[in-house]
Formats: sequence, C-alpha cells, structure tokens
Amino acid sequence: MLKNYSSTIEFYLLGFPGSKELHNILFATFFFFYSVSLIGNMVIIFMVCIDKRLQSPMYFFLGHLSVLEMLTTTVTVPLMLWGLLLPGMQAISLTACCVQLYLYLSLGTSEFILFAAMAVDRYVAVCNPLRYTIIMNSHTCLWVVIVSWVFGFLFEIWPIYATFHLRFCKSNVLNHFYCDQGQLFKLSCDHSLFTEFILFLMAIFVLFGSLIPTIMPSGSGRWKAFSTCASHFTCVVIGYSSCLFLFVKPNQTQATEYNRVASLMVLVVNPFLNPFIFTLRNDKFTEVFRDAVKSCYGLLRA
Repeated sequence: MLKNYSSTIEFYLLGFPGSKELHNILFATFFFFYSVSLIGNMVIIFMVCIDKRLQSPMYFFLGHLSVLEMLTTTVTVPLMLWGLLLPGMQAISLTACCVQLYLYLSLGTSEFILFAAMAVDRYVAVCNPLRYTIIMNSHTCLWVVIVSWVFGFLFEIWPIYATFHLRFCKSNVLNHFYCDQGQLFKLSCDHSLFTEFILFLMAIFVLFGSLIPTIMPSGSGRWKAFSTCASHFTCVVIGYSSCLFLFVKPNQTQATEYNRVASLMVLVVNPFLNPFIFTLRNDKFTEVFRDAVKSCYGLLRA
C-alpha cells in the first residue's frame, strides 16, 4: 500500500480477469485486430502519399487520421498485449503512466478535431462545389492539421497536471489494462470532485464542440453530405458513442467494468473497423488500391 504521493513510484495494472487460456484467446484476438489496424492505416497513408488521384483535402485529412489512430493504439495496445502474456499484474512506473495517459488523451483530442475538419470538408464539397478549391486550399488544410495536433497536445496539459498532482495513498493497483484516468482518481485520497467536474466540462467541450460541424448545417445540406459520405458518419457514431460513455460523466470513478469494455471499443475495435469503413465504400480509393495491387503483381511476375 502507498503512504503518500512521494512514495508512488509505480502502479500495477490488473488487466483482464480470467484464466491463462482466456488470456491466450484475448491475446490472439487483440493482436489480430491491432495488426490489421496497423496494416490498414499504413496502406491508407502509403496510397495517399504516392498516388496523385488521392491528392485532395479529403484524403489528406484521412492520411493524418490514420497516423493518429496508429499512434493512439500503439500507445496502449502493445502494453495490454504484453500484460496478457505475463502471469499476474504488470508494473508500470509513475512516469510511464503519466506519459501514456497524456499521449492517449492528446492524440484522441486531435483526432476529434480532425473528424470535425473532415465533416466541414465534405459539407463544402457537396454543398458549395464551385468554391471548394478556394475554401479548402492546400494552405488551409495544412493549418487545420497543425491546429488539430497543437490543440490536442496543449489542451490535455492541465488534465494530466491535475491528475498526477493527486496523492495516491489508497493502493497502487489500477483495475484496468492501461493508465485510466478514472482509476487514478479512484486511488486518490484527495477530494477530487472539483477536478473531475472541470475534466467533465472539458470533455463536453471537445466532444460536442467537434461534433457541431457534423450536426449543425442546414437539414438539406447535412443529409446531402451524409448521403455521399456515409463512412464518415458511421465512424462518428461508433467513435463518439464510446468516448461519450468513457469521458462525459461527472464522476470519473464510476462503472469500472463498463469502462474497460468501452476502452476496448476505442482502442481496439474502432481502429480495426475504420480503415475498412473509410475505404470499402470509397470508389476512388478502391480503384487506386486495385491498380497498386496489379502493379505489384506485375513486378513480381517480371
């Protein structure tokens, strides 16, 4: 047991309950999901970079979204997989826990800002096509991406500062597979209700603020855009529903078991599905990918 803040040098991740056989099944499943997610996102990035047919704002944003998803999953999933292979609880230092949580929250915030930018891009493309190239020019797109990254990493500085200046005196065991913020509050012996409420308001600001560009345009324009970009809407529904459950609640220590399931949706299932959702319904990307496969096959046969 921990006595005070200064003695908190490491935590122990409880991970997943169950037998060794169950852990092996979970490892195989999550490793498959993680590998497919990495490969799918790398294919998207590669295709966007090399093919001129994909040199447009939509695919520029999609490439950066793939980078963010790869980084977000890599921050947490390898540690989770390693924990499934090892018996007992897994130790993680206080510094590593702080860095992991900061990167996870920052990358996730940047991803939501980018989702909002993609919604605006699709709305302008569908509802104002004559001015599309003027509004969504390369300079604007570059600044949108820079702002999304910078905002995400600056916005999460205070939440991390507030979280890790608590005194963790109840235990050093986190009932999760990564450094979950709610679990850290649960281990604190400080009165953290005010901090949790501020974090609740910040989560509302990020999630609902980034959702406004998707749901606020005029009814006819919104549905016209949705009809041509159902993939974006699908990812928004899946991603936002999971994150709303995780972060938009005044008391961060509630619903521990449900948080583990929601975290798996955000970190494993969503990144696995998103490359398929964004590409399989996209005729241009499918054409580019098919041509690339044919070219590779031709080179192998030569």
